[in-house]
Amino acid sequence: MSTMKAWQFKTANGGIEKNLFLSDAGVDIPKITDNEVLVEVYAAALNPVDYKLPEMGLLAKVAVPSPCTPGRDFCGKVVKRGSKANSFEVGEMVFGAYTATSGHGSLAQYVSVTEETIASMPEGLQVDDAAGIGVAGLTAYQSIKPYVKDGDKVFINGGSGGTGVFCIQIAKLLGCHVTVTCSSANADLCKSIGADEIIDYKLVDIVNALQEKGQVFKLAVDNVGTPANLYKVSHNFLAPDGQFIQVGASSGIGTFAHVASNMFVPSFLGGGKRKYRLEITKFNTEELAEIGKWMKEGKIQAVTDSTFDFNDVPKAFEKLRTGRTKGKIVVHVKKN
Repeated sequence: MSTMKAWQFKTANGGIEKNLFLSDAGVDIPKITDNEVLVEVYAAALNPVDYKLPEMGLLAKVAVPSPCTPGRDFCGKVVKRGSKANSFEVGEMVFGAYTATSGHGSLAQYVSVTEETIASMPEGLQVDDAAGIGVAGLTAYQSIKPYVKDGDKVFINGGSGGTGVFCIQIAKLLGCHVTVTCSSANADLCKSIGADEIIDYKLVDIVNALQEKGQVFKLAVDNVGTPANLYKVSHNFLAPDGQFIQVGASSGIGTFAHVASNMFVPSFLGGGKRKYRLEITKFNTEELAEIGKWMKEGKIQAVTDSTFDFNDVPKAFEKLRTGRTKGKIVVHVKKN
């Protein structure tokens, strides 16, 4: 077989979910280089970047090929490996993310990836659980682990989304006291996975609630991008040596304006007074493997909002776009 089924789009105007089409066995299976492996995808998981990047207007025309298969996170079986790819065996189950720019993403029957972007799936882990680790799990890991120690207080803006649920659990695993924002509808979920304090963003002003606590937080992780002034006032709730990590922001050109304002406007011109860092996830097989090990040991758990059949990918994107998901959205690519 030389072709496969894959979801594709040629434009994201009006929303990616309105432009997706399923190419039924009409897309060439990706070729692999010497350093890559070919993975048969069993399940894929969605991330906001999967629709936000294609919908960035002129930038998308440069960064996203046409036609393009979306999707990054996945779990599946290695079916072929390049001559220099020796870390994984054919037939081995792996999980991770597609990070290339060739447009052959994980919402397809097969995906080609480099070895550093995947890890072996621990025995006993479920496919759906492993499929959602990739981007969100590593982003949370790299946003928190390097910056905290046991006993630190951490604030997470957006605790119930795909990245937020990993942030809460990793911070708690490292011994931190965790305060998160979420709606009252998601408060029980966030508490069940370790959140110590909840700020209901629908009922109270987030900035006021944080300022009332004083300069107590060692780390703030912003998965949302709102309130827009959160970083600029962070010196009121971050300790003098505290750091602000930006993970999420609004879609479109507003993302760049938001980040640029935070990164480049000096404090004497109204900018923030604490260290600011835009989180750009770096894929690392050892870190992926550690998250998988924690999950196998029950130290962290997968949180799946919903699952969709491969034929219902547009509906999965519609659900993701609501911004009200609890954890990850998983797509079953291979029928068991």
